[in-house]
Amino acid sequence: MTHEQILDLGRRWADAERHADVAALDALLAADFVGVGPRGFVLNRQQWLDRYRSGDLKNDAFSWQDVSVRDYGEAAVAVGIQDQRTSFQGHDASGRFRATLIVVRQAGRWLIAGWQASGPIPDAPPSRG
Repeated sequence: MTHEQILDLGRRWADAERHADVAALDALLAADFVGVGPRGFVLNRQQWLDRYRSGDLKNDAFSWQDVSVRDYGEAAVAVGIQDQRTSFQGHDASGRFRATLIVVRQAGRWLIAGWQASGPIPDAPPSRG
C-alpha cells in the first residue's frame, strides 16, 4: 500500500510541477521542505513555490518515471528520473536528472520533505530497484 501511495504522490507532484500549480504544490510539500538542485542550489519551501509565482520557472514538459520506492515506515525514499523541458528566467534548464524524493507521513498524509537532483544525465539507464 505504501509503495502505491508514494508513486501516486510522485505522479501528483510531477503533474503540479508540469502545470506550475502552486496550490497543488503547496498541499504536497512539508512545511520544512528543502530542495537541492544539480548545481548545488538549496531552496526552502517558500522559494520552491516562488519560482512559479514569479513566473521565472516555466515547464513545457515534466515527467517523473522509472521510480523505485523504499519504505521506512513513517518515511520513504523514491528515486527516479525527472525529465523536463524547462526554462528558468528565460534560460534553458531542460534535461534528464536522477532525482530523489524524501517523503514523510504527517497527520496521516504523505508529504514531500526533500528533493535532490543530479545530472543532467545524457542517457539514464533504468534504476535497479
